[in-house]
Order: sequence, then structure tokens, then C-alpha cells
Amino acid sequence: MPDLPKRHSLVAQTVEILRGEISRGTWKDWLPGERALSAKYQVSRNTVRTALAQLQQSRQLRAVHGCGHRILAKPTPKPARPDERNVALLMPDPPERLRPSQTLWIDELRALLGEHNCLLRMFHGQQFLGREPGQALGKLVVQHPHGCWILLRSNAATQVWFSRHHPRCLVVGTVHDDVPLAYRDFDHRATCRHAAGVLLGLEHRRIALLAPKPAMAGDLESEAGIIEAVQTSRRDGAEAIACWHNGTVAGIVQSVRRLLERRAPPTALIVANTYHYVTVWSQLMQMGIRVPQDVSLISRDEDQFLSYLVPTPSRYVMPPSSLAKALVRPVLEIVENGRASLRELKLLPEFQQGGTVAPCAHPAGG
Repeated sequence: MPDLPKRHSLVAQTVEILRGEISRGTWKDWLPGERALSAKYQVSRNTVRTALAQLQQSRQLRAVHGCGHRILAKPTPKPARPDERNVALLMPDPPERLRPSQTLWIDELRALLGEHNCLLRMFHGQQFLGREPGQALGKLVVQHPHGCWILLRSNAATQVWFSRHHPRCLVVGTVHDDVPLAYRDFDHRATCRHAAGVLLGLEHRRIALLAPKPAMAGDLESEAGIIEAVQTSRRDGAEAIACWHNGTVAGIVQSVRRLLERRAPPTALIVANTYHYVTVWSQLMQMGIRVPQDVSLISRDEDQFLSYLVPTPSRYVMPPSSLAKALVRPVLEIVENGRASLRELKLLPEFQQGGTVAPCAHPAGG
């Protein structure tokens, strides 16, 4: 039911109501005819005609002979609700289970967003990143409206849902095939291609990737990078091995044992996730396998605590602040304009030579 003019000062009341409707963008370019306005607001056509004349004098309308009244005033943009300028970070696990480097870039991003009057809020739960997350995600975004959602460690189902229902989001990581969302990630494909190239140059022929499953898109890119390095090297007997585990200590231990019990075990391992690297490294020690004398070991990822291991891991390093700086611009663009100007950006970390890589002890058998 529209607001109706009060009986006192009908013309003034009608002017204010029409001005408000114009400001809200009720009509796009043209006002309805006098007859329609008279019926809608239950006032005489003379009252409507006088009100329209006043709006013409204030240059909000222009009378066009034979057409009606053209709207000159632009609608007043609706002020964003406080939550719509804020940013939500969605991840499967609670913050205390984040790796240290992840906590650092999140803190840095929070500070950078704060400089632009944007708050960063964190949400977590496996139900949001399961195989069928639609119902949980639908309820979440309605109850907690934000100007941009950041997806951390998101699977294909979650990415597809956001692309269809709430595209104002940015993926931290690589998007799965045919998902048209903006994303920022480390270039895991190039990183693992380089790592495999280093190992092939040291006469290693069987190189294994250890990564958790279900695989994130970045882990699939890592596998592709190792395969590319092996195929382009044209080394006789070179083999890329992907070993997927469930992410638990027991699962990683089982995977390491299974790899090394092969008739032709790998002589070099590339490990995704620094926590998993520690498990792999310590399990090799338990089995009496020396690093790097018997098996070379590379960490695809970086956390500061790795520098306290002996031997120091060979790994790929990039300051957490670099990722935060790469994220803040597209996040602000999404908050302000609904989309990021640059869909994808991959950061290339720097290889840091440690003491866990050495020439293959038995290249002929590799």
C-alpha cells in the first residue's frame, strides 16, 4: 500500500511523496501519467498536476509534449548496510587449526582492510565445504550478509555454489575447472615443476608427490607440474608418482610406508603442507631412512618453524604479507563494484635450498 497524502497541504505532501519515490528509483526514466498517479495516491488530477509543476520548477522533472514527464533527478544510492562493507573469510576448520603462515597473512589482510573501514570476520565448518553444501551456504549468506566472501581451502562444490548464487567472492587457492570465480594463489604447478626439475637434475628418476585427498585444485596443479617436468625431461625411466592420503598422521605414515615398500620406491618426495612435511620427515627417521642420503625431501609450502628442523628443509618461500597484499585489492573491488578487475593472479615463491636434497645415491637404478 503506497503512502497517501494527508488532507492538509495535499500539494506539498504529494510533492514530497513523488520526490521520495524518484529518489528511491521507483521509476526509471518516466513518471506514470497523471491519471495513474491520481489513482495511486487518491488525490485529484489538479493536485497531481500542481505537484508535478513544482517538481519541474526544481528541475527534477521535465514535461515533454505528447510523452509525459521525464525524470531528471538520479535516484539516491541506497546506503550499504554496515555488514555489506565487511568481508567474510570461510574455511573448513577453526582458526586454531590454521598453519602459522595462514594466520599471519589473515592478520595482515585484516589490518589492510581496516585501513579502508572494512572488518574481516571468520566463519568455519565442514558443512560449508562438503559434497552438498548448498543448504548450509544459503542460510549462512542470508543470515550474515557481507560485501565479499573469501573462500579458503574450498572444494569444487563450494566454488560452484558461490559462482551461481553469490559471486561476490574471492578464492584463496586455485579454482576448479569451469568455475568463473576470481582467485589468488601460489603457482603450485610452476613450483612443483621446478622442484621436480631440481631433483631430475640430481639424477632422481622416481619422484613422488604426497598430498591430502579430497584434492584441492592447487594440489592437482602440483601433480600436473611434476608430470610436466618428467615428460619434458625425457630421462629414461623417469616417473611421477602421486600419493594421496587422508591428512591424518596415521594416513600419512601409511602412505610413506606404502611408497617405500614398492619394488622400485621413489628416491625423492615433494610434500604439500608443512605439517604433513614434519610427519613425513619424522616417519622416515623412524624407519631408519636418512634425509638426504637415502631420500631427498622438498616442502612445497613454507612455515617459519621448518627452519628449526635439522637438516633444514629445502622449500619454497614467500612472506605471508605478499599474499595479503595480493588479496586486498580484489577484495575491495568486490566490496565496491561487485567484481575484481583481474580474475586470476598466481604468485611464484622462491626456492630456498636446504639440506634435504642431494644427488641420487643409486642413479642407475633410478
